[in-house]
Amino acid sequence: MNALVWTAAGSLAAWLWLLLGQGFFWRTDLRLPPRREPEDWPSVCVVVPARDEAAVLPRSLPSLLAQDYPGRAEVFLVDDGSSDGTGELARELAERHGGLPLTVGSPGEPPVGWTGKLWAVRHGIGLARARAPEYLLLTDADIAHAPDSLRELVSAARTGGFDLVSQMARLRVESVWERLVVPAFVYFFAQLYPFRRIAVKASRTAAAAGGCVLLRADAAEQARIPDAIRHAVIDDVALAKAVKGSGGHIWLGLAEKVDSVRPYPRLHDLWRMVSRSAYAQLRHNPLLLVGTVVGLAVVYLVPPVALFVGLAAGSAGAATAGGLAWLLMTATYLPMLRYYRQPLLLALLLPVTAFLYLLMTVDSAVQHYRGRGAAWKGRTYTRPDTAPEQR
Repeated sequence: MNALVWTAAGSLAAWLWLLLGQGFFWRTDLRLPPRREPEDWPSVCVVVPARDEAAVLPRSLPSLLAQDYPGRAEVFLVDDGSSDGTGELARELAERHGGLPLTVGSPGEPPVGWTGKLWAVRHGIGLARARAPEYLLLTDADIAHAPDSLRELVSAARTGGFDLVSQMARLRVESVWERLVVPAFVYFFAQLYPFRRIAVKASRTAAAAGGCVLLRADAAEQARIPDAIRHAVIDDVALAKAVKGSGGHIWLGLAEKVDSVRPYPRLHDLWRMVSRSAYAQLRHNPLLLVGTVVGLAVVYLVPPVALFVGLAAGSAGAATAGGLAWLLMTATYLPMLRYYRQPLLLALLLPVTAFLYLLMTVDSAVQHYRGRGAAWKGRTYTRPDTAPEQR
């Protein structure tokens, strides 16, 4: 029982630090920064990598083509070896809906050392470069934008002097499993990469959300995007680190007008989404894996265990420390549930969700050592340090 008391006290101390010392990660009021519309609107090329996305394109691509943007803008969709007619469907949607000009390209299979998405992005940026745009909007094929999304992104970048402006798209939360897992996904991401620290130039914290990244074209060239990150599985974070590392000023926040239309109706779907990159996030390091598992257990699982075991065993210390830690955990999760318009009682289930993420992380490592790690849409990627260097 003494061990449980001390462990619960450690968990409580961790939550006090997370509450006050981790960049107020739990706050969800960080939206696009103050902005004013520029007098001259810069040209923008939108690059959309797409592999087998025919199911979601009818809801996402028309929203890009319908952008109400005063300057010159066009869309480049890169069909990354799709087998479901993604490229043909994109052309049909452009003919049907009109709007911004659309070019559909195909780069062929990626060479060794490249992920498919980044190879497609490279091809799209290459096509866009002929138009000499001032900005590139990198957005995924499952992301739908409000009509003024591009307008507001450019205004924010110009006003704030940002080289990169990224918004975390609001993910779909309709099924039971989406309600349980998805808000926690964004909550855990913000805990790892506190948004408020990202915009601080002196801070080393850097991250972006790959579904919506507005990037100055010369900043992309300065950071050698995407060549410098060609093997990155978690490409959005790698991109942000490369841009910030080359002297760029970056910003990341939550979106109001950018939404993911991709459904994850089953636990299996969400499990694959998380486990395909979880071990890559830990740099395929077994020691980091052990530390992460222990950390998740102490921070998220110990509080309810200590509360209930303490009450059952008559240990006021364990029950008090566990209860207070669980209270802080619940309180920090409430803003994310409000942002996702979900029942606030789901905050009490955060330990259950954290346990699922713990299992997904372990499964990610297991799949990696079985040679099936970082697998997505028929491709499996090696560790970055096993990929040959390209000159």
